[in-house]
Amino acid sequence: MKDVSKMKRHTPSGVVVTSLKVVGVCAAAMAITGCKHLDEGTRVAGWSLVEPTQRHPILVSQKPSTLSLRVPRGSSGLTPSQRSDVLDFGARFRASDAGNSRLVIAAPSGSSNEVAAMHAVHQIRNVLTAQGFGDAQIAIEPYSAAGGDAAVKVSYLRYVAEAPECGTWPTNLGTDPDNVPYANFGCATQRNFAMQVANPADLLGPRTVTDRISERRDVVFGKYIKGDSTGSERSEEERVRTTKGGN
Repeated sequence: MKDVSKMKRHTPSGVVVTSLKVVGVCAAAMAITGCKHLDEGTRVAGWSLVEPTQRHPILVSQKPSTLSLRVPRGSSGLTPSQRSDVLDFGARFRASDAGNSRLVIAAPSGSSNEVAAMHAVHQIRNVLTAQGFGDAQIAIEPYSAAGGDAAVKVSYLRYVAEAPECGTWPTNLGTDPDNVPYANFGCATQRNFAMQVANPADLLGPRTVTDRISERRDVVFGKYIKGDSTGSERSEEERVRTTKGGN
């Protein structure tokens, strides 16, 4: 029995989500046949890997994206170019966010520019709030930075897709008697898909929806409670008139 440092879970889209757990390579149901290494990229533990998404999974993980802002001692906060950088960074966060992340503003503590850094943190928060970011999407955390001037850091976790490595040809297909998918089959498709996906978080599941607009729904439900008609009123021009007989 061989242990690995990560447990992999396959999703319908062929994405593998990794978690930090130690598990056995072989399942209990396959204990009779014993453990077996990946055989030429098409078999594992006695089972044939038919689908390309199984042989060449796309690994999705999170990596930090950080914006460092230099705030000299004695300054009054952000410069105009730094404000522009914060706006651009916030736009990139929104484009890649799947609804379960937040922006973290790290302020230096104990540095020579601590006062100027706090002014910058306050301005960064105001800039992001003016762009529609809620309090739940912004977090402010201190970090130890004794000594000289230290940067104010804005960061968030973004999803990245790791494409599989292709080009494995362990056997001569001209003399292979087994009618099974070869090791490199479908790898290029999986690699191109991983490289082209705009937001890798979409490979893990659907995005969260925004809050509904409740004004019209409340009006209609209020009419329903009162027993009034919930249909929209129509003017005389919108109503259809019919006549009996004649042309």
